[in-house]
Amino acid sequence: MIYLDNAATTLKKPQETIDAVIGAMQTLGNAGRGVNDASLHASRNLYLLREKLVQFFHGENATRICFTSNSTEALNIAIRGIVQPGDHVITTVLEHNSVLRPLYEMEEAGAELTIVGCDEKGYPLYEEMEKAIRPNTKAMVVTHASNLTGNVVDIERVGAICEKHKILFLVDASQTAGILPIDVEKMHIDVLCFTGHKSLLGPQGTGGLYVKEGVTIRPLKSGGSGIKTFDKKHPVDMPTALEAGTLNGHGLAGLQASIDYINRVGMDAIREKEMELMHHFLEGIEGISGLVLYGDPYAKEHCPVVAWNLLDYSSDMVGDSLYEDYEICVRTGGHCAPLMHEALGTKDQGAVRVSFSHFNTMEEVDEIILAIHEMAE
Repeated sequence: MIYLDNAATTLKKPQETIDAVIGAMQTLGNAGRGVNDASLHASRNLYLLREKLVQFFHGENATRICFTSNSTEALNIAIRGIVQPGDHVITTVLEHNSVLRPLYEMEEAGAELTIVGCDEKGYPLYEEMEKAIRPNTKAMVVTHASNLTGNVVDIERVGAICEKHKILFLVDASQTAGILPIDVEKMHIDVLCFTGHKSLLGPQGTGGLYVKEGVTIRPLKSGGSGIKTFDKKHPVDMPTALEAGTLNGHGLAGLQASIDYINRVGMDAIREKEMELMHHFLEGIEGISGLVLYGDPYAKEHCPVVAWNLLDYSSDMVGDSLYEDYEICVRTGGHCAPLMHEALGTKDQGAVRVSFSHFNTMEEVDEIILAIHEMAE
């Protein structure tokens, strides 16, 4: 089997990540719930990961890193915990349903929502973002890169707009954390939401958010915290405020090992390999009659993702054929990005998405190139 669906989740993980999860399952207690060695070991492990992540994202305080089960939960915490009835929020057509659906629900509850469109290549209309700001605008929620096209958004530019108008900037880094440098201070990011199981190469069920000093988020959940047991209200101290209940200590131990792996190998080296694979794929399918590319895959800054269709065939049919006839795994359909498909005119057809990991090989890319040529014929 050739796995080319890494934008959904990276299948191949570093061996040290696997070893760390196994080791944690044999040694970790419940963090913050005791003074025994197992519990203290878990607490130290989590704090060390917070330190590594805040350095990874160039933040200032490790206690501003809060752990979640994925970026969907992180985005829900951020959006529902910041937006209130009467607030105005701006987002874009590039967004994943993890952003759109919570915003739609807040809109139903009395918030106002503006969705900025994109140009013909799938980039957001930056000028329209600033024009959409109103006196009651509370925040902008923007993805760092489209999960469908791989187009990278100029987050620093958007952050400067938010900084200028004193509105909060929430960033969905699901597709970029681990392969693109993120500097929350330089990019004026108030809340960064990330997942562990994609380009951070960690286990599923891990993720989190970085919350800038001075930004307050109402907790999505309340319950056990390990501290202030007799208080009727959940603690407001960070990171406990946003971490009710037992965390996925075993998975987060794996995520810590993955961060160590990325730092050791080098994010630039990982990205260079992935882009080399992607460009080899683009060269190999160039000139195929009836093959349509979406977004701007030849851009200097891009995620290792290519979205395409073959003639008017259903993307699902193409994807099924790739797997059944060639044992190649890709993603098809709507990709949880409905507005992006509407903008590209692919709502009915969907799109075939190929996404690369640095663990993939040139030989595997050659296999899918050959498969697509045979299918086209």
